[in-house]
Amino acid sequence: MRSVVGALLLAVLLDPTGLPSPSGLSPAAAAPEEPVGVWPLDPEPEVVQGFSQPPHPYAPGHRGVDLAGRPGQPVRAALAGTVGFAGSIAGKPVVTVLHGGRRTTYEPVAASVSRGDEVAAGDVLGRLVVTDSHCFPGACLHWGLIEGTGAGEQYADPLTLVGGGPVRLLPLWREEPASVRTPWAAPLGRWRRPLDFLV
Repeated sequence: MRSVVGALLLAVLLDPTGLPSPSGLSPAAAAPEEPVGVWPLDPEPEVVQGFSQPPHPYAPGHRGVDLAGRPGQPVRAALAGTVGFAGSIAGKPVVTVLHGGRRTTYEPVAASVSRGDEVAAGDVLGRLVVTDSHCFPGACLHWGLIEGTGAGEQYADPLTLVGGGPVRLLPLWREEPASVRTPWAAPLGRWRRPLDFLV
């Protein structure tokens, strides 16, 4: 009986390739989605301010992330695509790259590309400037990600492109223990035969 149970357990823990999976799930189901992009600043920058999804399009929020940089630092395309805009919006230098059903935005960036240019992931889009920086008098890049088009547009966390994004930590303990721990005993040591109480 023990060998049958062992064989069944082994079958559950093996994926179709025959390699064991510690979680019991196939690698495709167990592995998180792989990052698809590259950091727009090199080396990997510090995140000064994270993404804060607004509850509706006109509500306050932080529609992107601020990455610490230095004046004149090259700003790179996070994904391959086509430059959709390179210019000034309300006096702020902005570059936008289109990637099918989504687009990334980079500001404040003095563009070295033009609208319609094809770029690969990691290609230089321009240089980071201090003016209009969210970290003024320091320099930081405001990097945004918008998914969808037209009325279906929605801001998203660009850190998801590089394997980042929100982290939710669970507490290691509570103020009171969840349950009282009893001393360890062998599982069968707790069982008594039905007539043991008569002895």
